[in-house]
Amino acid sequence: MKLQHYLGGLEGLGRINFEKRVFVQPWEKRIFGIHVAMMALSQHLEAAKVTPTQFKSIWTWANLRKLAEGMNPFDYFKYRYYEKWLGGISSFFIESGYISTAELETKTEVFLEKSDTPLPHNTEPAIDNQVIEYLRVGDSPKCKVEDLKPKFSVGDAVTIKNPLPTEHCKLPGYLRNKQGVIETVYEGAYNYPLQTGDGVGDPMPIYSIKFDSHEIWGNLTEPKTWIYADIYEAYIEDPS
Repeated sequence: MKLQHYLGGLEGLGRINFEKRVFVQPWEKRIFGIHVAMMALSQHLEAAKVTPTQFKSIWTWANLRKLAEGMNPFDYFKYRYYEKWLGGISSFFIESGYISTAELETKTEVFLEKSDTPLPHNTEPAIDNQVIEYLRVGDSPKCKVEDLKPKFSVGDAVTIKNPLPTEHCKLPGYLRNKQGVIETVYEGAYNYPLQTGDGVGDPMPIYSIKFDSHEIWGNLTEPKTWIYADIYEAYIEDPS
């Protein structure tokens, strides 16, 4: 079984949308802004804990991906990029108790009946400053972990695992069971904000691995072409 986020290298997926605009509809800018504000005010950040806000939850890219990819696969392929964001964020606000399903449906009906209804407007400089600071410094997943040594070294020939599908997976589907060579061992350890259920979450090394394209797609690719992928250690077969 493959989930909708394992699509790399598959054929026959139908018409491809080559839309180049970042935002197709004006409301997409607003949902992007809401998402950025939620990340900047996420309570796992020390600065956000002292910022006056009603948002008392943890929200990261991982939360957004988990909720969007939890959609019915037919809906996932039907909706555009920011429509998936809207669905994921709306579900989060309902599940977290910030708004009820009934309240959301009522608000939706208002805007459907009269599309020129003014949008809510509220300016809080403290929140604006925190969002700007977050955009400036970000939220690095790199961690300082003592005595955490990489299991693999540059030049090692390795095999990629084939973990069971989970709510979200950081391993491209087309690399499962494939063989490659360690090209780079990145310094330090990196975590993922949520436990994926397949071994990724806690801090661990990440490697850049070089794959012969023929190992992945056979003779469909040109000779002497290579694929490079950054892969968490949990997805690599243990040499022992």
